[in-house]
Amino acid sequence: MSDTDVAAWAALLRVHAALVPLLDRELQSATGLPLTWYDVLLELNYAPDRRLSMGELGQRAVVSRTRVSRVVDALVAAGLVARESNPDDRRSAYATITDAGQARLREAAPVYLDGIRRHFTSQMSAGESRSVATALEKVLAALR
Repeated sequence: MSDTDVAAWAALLRVHAALVPLLDRELQSATGLPLTWYDVLLELNYAPDRRLSMGELGQRAVVSRTRVSRVVDALVAAGLVARESNPDDRRSAYATITDAGQARLREAAPVYLDGIRRHFTSQMSAGESRSVATALEKVLAALR
């Protein structure tokens, strides 16, 4: 392993550790929506029929699989997500974004996107941004 490999990994970890709490604070301050909620709502909004099984959501969302159930419980209590039983497997359930959840997601999106722009992509050129995205997608594809 080269020094460059270690530096790339360390930079990824440091950027993640610095940006996630910052984006979470900004999002909560402006919209009252925690970043974990935003992430789950975003995944549900773009899923087929705007719903995912809890297992699928646990694989897609940035929150840990063990936390996703608690986040969904909180979103259900807030009226932003509904739980639906799975008629084919009573042991599993679906999470579905509600109309209120879609509205909150639309409200929070400009704050989230502005934070990404100000704190992340504005620090690099468009080409660097594309390179970062391409490289990280390669890593994700290899892990799948």
